[in-house]
Amino acid sequence: MNALHQYLFDAYRSARHDEPPPPVPGALDIATLRAVRDHRRFEAVLAGRPARGRLRGALLRRLHAGRGQAAP
Repeated sequence: MNALHQYLFDAYRSARHDEPPPPVPGALDIATLRAVRDHRRFEAVLAGRPARGRLRGALLRRLHAGRGQAAP
């Protein structure tokens, strides 16, 4: 059974019990990803780390650190 089948069963069940239907599969994915991103930024601020640009900064540090080494 896939997510669509489960959704159809849940929608039928909710209609029979006069309850609101469940959300469509995938409808809340973007909101969930945004909430995770915001939580990670919040945790970074609490830990004293920059909240934005951490990946780019790490990549730039690694790139600039590699320039001083001789090529193999």
